[in-house]
Amino acid sequence: MNDGQNPGFVPQSQQPQPNPAPNTFAAATNGQQFQSTQAATPVFNAGNAIPQMGNNAVSNASPISGDRRPLTFIVIIIVVSLIAVTFIGLFIWMAAQYSEVNGDVEGKVTAAVAEAVNENTKKLEDEFTEREKSPYRTFSGPADYGELSFKYPKTWSVYVAKDASDGGDFEAYLNPDVVQPVGSETINALRVSIKDSSYDTVEKAYESNIKAGKLTVAVRQVGGANANIYTGEQPAGKIQGIAALIKLRDKAVVIQTDAMVFEKDFYNLLDTVSYKS
Repeated sequence: MNDGQNPGFVPQSQQPQPNPAPNTFAAATNGQQFQSTQAATPVFNAGNAIPQMGNNAVSNASPISGDRRPLTFIVIIIVVSLIAVTFIGLFIWMAAQYSEVNGDVEGKVTAAVAEAVNENTKKLEDEFTEREKSPYRTFSGPADYGELSFKYPKTWSVYVAKDASDGGDFEAYLNPDVVQPVGSETINALRVSIKDSSYDTVEKAYESNIKAGKLTVAVRQVGGANANIYTGEQPAGKIQGIAALIKLRDKAVVIQTDAMVFEKDFYNLLDTVSYKS
């Protein structure tokens, strides 16, 4: 086919060339510098994910919700301070409680020790006093009045106020160390009376106090025979003590302690009483 036959045919060398691609470079007239005609491509910063255009970085954006670290730090400090104050308060309270309890325990221990020492001291003194009473001595009354006798501590003194040598009553007083002056209200460890009166007459002297509830009466074996034991306010002198009323022939024997502190000695003495009926 010739050119004449195809009027629309254009030789390849004469065909129009396409425009250069947008990313082709044109030489500058004043040197070797090249300028890119390519459109700017977005560049992303991995650190803050803020898009950058080309080589010009976009300034960092401020946080969206603000920086909350200072507020959190303040809250933590306040909480820790409250906990610390609470623990300090508890420690002071527990220390005060311990001091109080410890002081109370020490006081109780001291009191208990003192009480134990006092009890032990009293016990030793009582044992010493009991040992000092031995050997016991023998008291003997007038032969004409039934020869009344009993054992009494050697630490007691005896005073015979009436010996009944000319008849009448026999009276003797016994007391540790020294006998107190004789009197209806004077307290001695023991009074011994052999009354030149009938048993019934002496017995009636106790009835009023028994009815008034000031005295109690019981029966006890003394010297092999029954005897009345009167405990409480005695008829003579309003003395609080114990008296034993014994019938001896045609007479009445009264053995009396003027104080309850001598109760043990009194009953020990009654167990040793003997006489001739």
